Formats: sequence, structure tokens, C-alpha cells
Amino acid sequence: MDDIEIPQYFICPISLQIMKDPVTAVTGITYDRESIEKWLKTANGFTCPVTKQVLPSGSDLTPNHTLRRLIQAWCTANAGDGVDKIPTPKSPLCKTRLLKLIREFEAPGLYVNALNKMEVLAKDSERNKKFMEEAGVSKAVILLLIRCYNESKTIGVEQALRILCLVWTPSAEIKALLDENHRFIDCLTWILGCDIENHVVAKTLAMQALKRAIEAANPRLLEKLKPEFMKEMLRVLKLKISKQATKSALQVLIQACLWGRNKSKIVEANAIFELIELELEKPEKSISELIFNLMAHLCSCAEGRAEFLRHAGSIAMVAKRILRVSPATDDQAVCILSLISKNAATKEVLLEMLRVGAVTKLCMVIQADCPTYLKQKARGVLRLHSNLWSDSPCIAVYLLTRYQR
Repeated sequence: MDDIEIPQYFICPISLQIMKDPVTAVTGITYDRESIEKWLKTANGFTCPVTKQVLPSGSDLTPNHTLRRLIQAWCTANAGDGVDKIPTPKSPLCKTRLLKLIREFEAPGLYVNALNKMEVLAKDSERNKKFMEEAGVSKAVILLLIRCYNESKTIGVEQALRILCLVWTPSAEIKALLDENHRFIDCLTWILGCDIENHVVAKTLAMQALKRAIEAANPRLLEKLKPEFMKEMLRVLKLKISKQATKSALQVLIQACLWGRNKSKIVEANAIFELIELELEKPEKSISELIFNLMAHLCSCAEGRAEFLRHAGSIAMVAKRILRVSPATDDQAVCILSLISKNAATKEVLLEMLRVGAVTKLCMVIQADCPTYLKQKARGVLRLHSNLWSDSPCIAVYLLTRYQR
């Protein structure tokens, strides 16, 4: 192969490899499709890589069939010298075919087969996924899922969720659809609670879709989330369906915390207890970060702090995880201790903080390689209750004064 001279016009100007699917830009220069499409997605994608001419927005790439046949013939002729044959690229997805599949969603006997075909197309290439996004596949799949929910049918739900997760984009059309169809969130919650084939995959996909829906939803919709919704999210955490489902459930609850009375609803669903129990199992770092993030949100309200203190191991758990997981966890853990010490600091609570090592950990934060703001927050907690803690051997006098040693 190294001794064979490859015709220059077979080489892509970007990848410098033999072109498998040559396409010609409006500037007249031919590139391999994969290379030029990647280029067009970059910040430099407004110009032709060779001529530096500006490429009009949405300019077409024309397949160069003649050059492709010449390349294929040359590869076949030199196959004996180690040159790999180049297969004929698949025909680009046409809108007519896609719209036909979308129409088949409406037919009870055809929609499953249409979903299977659409999933294959979505997995085939990034180009197909983008085309499907533009053709409104996400909206069609959402409406199909709502219909399955209305009719209590689970057939095809997994395929529909898989397609949705592949092609979803938070477009204005999708946001408008979510505002109009509050039932989509009810639909995804229903999938999480129902008996469905291959439930781990289906419910993980449902949680991923729910996370995206919550992120795209209008605040007015998020303020109306029902207590049953919060309970379902916590049930996902308790069942440990999959790591991805757990992460998505935590992200959904964090997002929900920002609106209306959702913090109270989450606390009332027994979230604090479930979060502490989950963290006591020492999950992976990314999950711990989400747990502490959510717990800090919940402890910012009186009900959350009360529930936090009702758990016998809450303060000890938070103290133990400081300086052991990640800077993000340290930040939220110190925030939790700060909220408790400022707003729920009974003598019993303060003595427990001393007994289980929380005070010691705050001292360690001050002396460790932590951000300045975090050290100041830890120092603020220590100063706030210095009268009670000052006799503790773990607290040096200089840690409570204005000046560091």
C-alpha cells in the first residue's frame, strides 16, 4: 500500500485520506463528506477550507458520483496490493421517506415497525439525526408516547424513547409542545411506574427523556409538579434502576427545586432520608456531587433542615464526606453545615457536630488546599459558635481569630 501512488484528486484536502463519499461544495472543491461536515460544524465552517471563500448558510454538498466510481474502480484494481475496497455510501435520507414513517405512527398496526426503521436511521449517521430533528421527528414521537399513555399501551414505548433520546433538541417547537401538553411529563412518570418489558433500559431512557423535558419546560409547568411526581423520582433513587437513571432523577429534582413550592414537596416525599441513605452507600463521585447539591437546596428551607436533623446519621455523613469526594461536594457539604449552624443550632445539634467530627472537618477545610471563599465559609461557622466549641482540643485559637498564623 505504501508503494502505491494514489491519484491526488482521490485525496480529501481535509483528512488527506482517500475519499469514501466525495461531495462537492458550492466553491467547486470536492471533499470527503464526513470531513467537510465536521468542518462545517466548527467555528471555521463558514469558509471553504481550500479557497477560503465564504460558504452560504445552508449551502448544499453535491455527491460526486463520477469521482466515487473512479475511486472504487481504482481500489478494486489495486486490492491485491492491500488497498481496501470502498463500499457505495448509503443514499441520503429523503424527507418523503421520513414523512411516510411519521404518518405510520398514526396506524395501530404499523407504528412499531415504523419506530424500528426510524431507530435504524437515527443510529446510522449524525446527518440522519440532524435531518430527523429538522423534520419534526421529536414532536411526532412525543405525541405517539402521549397516545400510548392515554391508551395504556407499552408496545413500542422503548423504541420511541430511544429515538427521542437520539434526536431530541430543545427547539422552540418542542418547548411549545411541552407547554401545551402537560401530559408528556405524566406520560414519562407513568412509564417509570408501569410493568414494561426490558424495564431497566426503558426506564433509564424515560428518565433521560424526563430530564430533558424538565430542562426545556416552562417555569409555570414546573411550579405545578405534583407531590406524586416527587415520590416517583425518589422511588427511582430507591430502586437503583441504573446509574444513569439515578443521575437523571437527581438532576430532575435539583431543577424542580428552583420553582414554586417544590422544595417542600420534595421534603414531604421523604427525600432527605433517601438521599442520606443513598450517600451512605458511597456511590460514585458524580452521584455524590448531585446528592449534596440537592441536599443543600433542601436544607435552605426550614422543613428540609428539620428533616435533615431527624436522621441520626445526617451530620456524621456530611462530615465524613468532606475532603474525601471532590471540591464540588466539599462546597455543598460546608454549605449544609453552615445552614444548619445558622438556622437550626440547638445546643444538642452543636454538640453533635463536635462529637461526630464536623467541627474538626471545618478546621481541616481552613488548613487544606481549598478555595478562599470556602475557607471563609468554614471559618464563619466556627466563629459563630466559638463560645461552645472553643474548649475543644481540635480547634486552635488562631482558627477563630481574624488573623491566620
